[in-house]
Amino acid sequence: MWPFSTKSAPVEETKAESGIVTPETWLVAHFGGGPDDIAVTAHAALQVPAVASAVRLISEAAASLDVRVQRKVGGVWKDLPNHPAVKLLNNEANDWTSGFELTRGLLIETLTSDPGGFALVTRSSDNRPIAIRKYKPGMIQVEFSAEGDGQPLYKKNGKALRSSDVIHIRNAFSRAPISHACEAIAFARGLQSYGKNLFQNGARPGGLLKTTKPIGDKGVEAMLKGWAAVFGGGQNAGKTPVLWDGTDYVQLGLSSTDAQYLENRRFQNEEIARAFRVPPTMIFDLERGTWGNAEQMGREFLTYCLEPWLRELEGAYGRALLTDDERRNHRISFDRDDLTRADLTARATAISSFMQAKAISANEARQWIDLPPREGGDVYENPAITVPDKAPTAETKPAANSSKPE
Repeated sequence: MWPFSTKSAPVEETKAESGIVTPETWLVAHFGGGPDDIAVTAHAALQVPAVASAVRLISEAAASLDVRVQRKVGGVWKDLPNHPAVKLLNNEANDWTSGFELTRGLLIETLTSDPGGFALVTRSSDNRPIAIRKYKPGMIQVEFSAEGDGQPLYKKNGKALRSSDVIHIRNAFSRAPISHACEAIAFARGLQSYGKNLFQNGARPGGLLKTTKPIGDKGVEAMLKGWAAVFGGGQNAGKTPVLWDGTDYVQLGLSSTDAQYLENRRFQNEEIARAFRVPPTMIFDLERGTWGNAEQMGREFLTYCLEPWLRELEGAYGRALLTDDERRNHRISFDRDDLTRADLTARATAISSFMQAKAISANEARQWIDLPPREGGDVYENPAITVPDKAPTAETKPAANSSKPE
């Protein structure tokens, strides 16, 4: 009676064996759906061939280049082959890591991890770099100054590190390409999973088992398990089905997604290539590749994709491997000539043109084709013009009218 009331006892809910809101696992496994479980971790992303190809292309192309330490003398950059950084970056970064593996590993970590790639420089008592060690992703952490000036603060196992000892390769926008393209990569993984399941189940479109009799959830579960056991998988394709009492099999036609499966996969390859700024032909999507545009796209790869990463590597190596005094007139640079080399005929034509213009000497030309210098090859002269050893003198020149009529 008001204002007093009694609370009725709670009604005990009965949970259905399987429903739309919380379906059983066997129902989700057969009909699909359920929560989206396509996670785009570095490991998962590299399972997409287009991603793995783009990551290897960028990292291995950069790691294949020779690294030089140069000093500017009189406006000209001179190589310093005996600088300690040359050995670390070209030969052995440490006792178990080559220079190639170091650069490749740093770029792979950068392309697949938002914080970027990290390596730690070990120095001698006189502050010379003697080794570079790359640790597993996550072992070196970075935070940025609270003042907002972007100054990095590095730690390893909770211990602060000197910024000058850390090689840090950073991502644009502080996000890795796989993070920018996470939806495209997830879509590509979904297409791969769809194709795998399609062929695993006999490469046939789905169908319906229709019955006029109520069989209940347990009956449906038993029917589906029996059907999958007998007819699931490519090895069971073509077998004659035996249907249950009063059950009909209804074949479903191909949907638009099935019909455009290859087009969807090809488009995702292009999307992933855009995220890495790699031409599709360089991840072996050759549908629209021709001899002419493939060469042009190769040049665009060097200019718009690889060059920014080389600049980032050069800056990071220079900050960690050059002293404050050296950074005034020294630099660490990658030799781009290895990537721009044409075929032998084109290279010979270019070298000949440079020598005729006296832009390079014979020894500089020989260096381009990995030949040792020769004596007298540092002279800038045009080899197409031959000068006789002795020019005729005035006494030896015949007179114009030497013969007189008698």
